[in-house]
Amino acid sequence: MTALHFLPAAAIARRIRSGSLSAADALESALERQQALHGHLNAVVVTDLAAARKAARAIDRAIGPGERPGPLAGVPMTVKESFDVAGLPTTWGLEHRKNNIAQRDSAVVERLRAAGAVIWGKSNVPVLLADWQTHNPLYGTTCNPWDTGRTPGGSSGGGAAALAAGITALEYGSDIGGSIRNPAHYCGVYGHKTTYGIVPVRGHALPGTWAATDMSVLGPLARSAKDLELALRMTAGPDGAERGVFRLSLPSPAFTAFRGLRIAVLTGAAVAPVSTAVSGALAALAGFLSRQKARIDLQPALPFDPFEHDRLYVLLRRAATSMRAHDDVSFAKLLTERDALDPADRSYRAEQVRGNTLFHRDWLRLNNERHRLRAAWADFFHRYDLLLCPAAAGTAFPRNPAGQRWERAIDVDGTPQPDTTQIYWMGMASVSQLPATVAPVAIAADGLPVGVQIIGPQYADLSTIRFAQLLEREYHAFHPPADCP
Repeated sequence: MTALHFLPAAAIARRIRSGSLSAADALESALERQQALHGHLNAVVVTDLAAARKAARAIDRAIGPGERPGPLAGVPMTVKESFDVAGLPTTWGLEHRKNNIAQRDSAVVERLRAAGAVIWGKSNVPVLLADWQTHNPLYGTTCNPWDTGRTPGGSSGGGAAALAAGITALEYGSDIGGSIRNPAHYCGVYGHKTTYGIVPVRGHALPGTWAATDMSVLGPLARSAKDLELALRMTAGPDGAERGVFRLSLPSPAFTAFRGLRIAVLTGAAVAPVSTAVSGALAALAGFLSRQKARIDLQPALPFDPFEHDRLYVLLRRAATSMRAHDDVSFAKLLTERDALDPADRSYRAEQVRGNTLFHRDWLRLNNERHRLRAAWADFFHRYDLLLCPAAAGTAFPRNPAGQRWERAIDVDGTPQPDTTQIYWMGMASVSQLPATVAPVAIAADGLPVGVQIIGPQYADLSTIRFAQLLEREYHAFHPPADCP
């Protein structure tokens, strides 16, 4: 893994600052990789090469005694298509948005550029960022570099695929239903879902949207857990009017080793069964941690009923995203569908419709329950330092764009499971605004990567990332896919 295109972003930045590598050469290496693999993967779908080359040359001119080119000096990186990048289209995979050209950079892009990053392209997404497959009618389908017949995940699937294949050095994504965590797991890279509200969302929205979306957060993906921390530090903090009033001070991790950590571990759940590839990888990890003198609890008492928590998550998430897709006509159809539902119907589609059409009074009741859960999680994390659990039901599944998501099934050890069932694992962090980091921990028997989801108390972002860094150093690190030498 000595090739430039697989180096961590921090290592690339160090070489550029030292003068042993130019930002221009680092960029051209990424672009050559993109050209070689684009037809194979279709991961990065929008580029601005002239602007990127100009930025790289400016970084190289700034390298010298007394100059401060930034912690990400010259790192060639991409961002998810849903971020505004001045001069480039922001479509969210919608054909009728193909001419929506951003007039200014999003807050995250502004901060990445200020840190010295060279942003040369945007990575592919599913329509409306609403799938664990990455396909849209504008840019087509993205493939997983571990197996091109399988999904890279979603909705930050293009970015995760580009990282795993060595096309980009760093990526920024978004997450409400696992859109960072799922592709990190499927592609064998690192991803961090931030505590709600710590990274500004300005410039990550469809036209006409000004309010932040409930539960939706922005966060980095990388080939190294150290890069997660670096990118987070460069982008977190208040924006706009709050910037001159508030200051974000994330607590530093209270540990530097596994010894003594109190860790709750879930290897599966009745509400969302997982494959033996996933449960076995987590059990093996728990065994390793126990040998490192961590205090492991394989049967922790969760602060909620799993089935009720899953329903709360679906209703709140579907309420949060209801403005994205539904005009007055489609909303009227949803109301008709809702009124025809059997009250006993608890299928995903039924709960989605209910969430899309909630009365405000009902949303307030659900939100009140969410805040009760936040207090319960706080008590849970007085007993435990971290919670480890699956990031998905299995390894990356075969691409299947047919039908609606709730109509599709995935294979879990020979048993069909609705694709949407596994979203349960995303809800534990999302509902209660908790940070969660996904780190690769194994290669399964099918040759595909398996990740662990590391959940911590609110604002303990640096602690979940620190734990991933320890795993990277002492247990399992990123491995490039065999087909992407």
